[in-house]
Amino acid sequence: MRRGVVLPRAAIVGVLALGWEITARSMDPLLYVPPSRVLPALGRLVALESFPYLPEHLWLTLREILIAYALAVGGGIATGFALGLRPGLGRIYAPLLGALYAVPSVVWYPSLMLLFGLGAASKIAFGFLLGFFPITLAVLAGVRQVDPHLVTVARAFGARPGTVFARVMLPSMLSTLTGGLRAGLALSVVGVIVGEVLGSKAGLGYLINYAYGLLRTADYVALVLVALALVLAIDGVAALGERRARRWA
Repeated sequence: MRRGVVLPRAAIVGVLALGWEITARSMDPLLYVPPSRVLPALGRLVALESFPYLPEHLWLTLREILIAYALAVGGGIATGFALGLRPGLGRIYAPLLGALYAVPSVVWYPSLMLLFGLGAASKIAFGFLLGFFPITLAVLAGVRQVDPHLVTVARAFGARPGTVFARVMLPSMLSTLTGGLRAGLALSVVGVIVGEVLGSKAGLGYLINYAYGLLRTADYVALVLVALALVLAIDGVAALGERRARRWA
């Protein structure tokens, strides 16, 4: 089964890489780089030859992501439960949250940059903003899908509020909650990296923008591949946590 999935994927990647190589070789070498030039650039990047301070920038980006996501989880869970457990508040503010979530996120960044500056704070705020809405809406939807009759029965048998939450509410809403947490993590990562690209003095996104501005196209593509690997690694960890949580439920 795994072979039947891996082989077609490898074939698609091989065809795309071959098409990329052929197309790039026939175009301006300053702007278009084939994989045969990207791989050596990636090797120099990993060896810290082209960007000796890559670990410091990468660690800064990871730290911003962790802080932004932690804030998004704390704020999203608290807001979602506050609106879900109080139906009156939910009816008033849930449509407003949905409308704000539908606004293209990039329009918020100039205001955040003016408010927090070019440092890490604006990137954390942008990552928090992108992760907050899906987590809040997922918690709200999860609370609403809990069967109230099960809660009533549990309370009738003398279950304490903590027991009701852990044994009745949490298993019922866990699928929706884990999906929202995973989506919030992905968007927090995107928010931080995009914020660094749009305006920053350090970080992985800053290096990407720096290489692009100097037309170091091979280094630019190599840095983008590093960012892609970072995103896939974080999403892989999130997917593993989601599978374990659903198995527990």
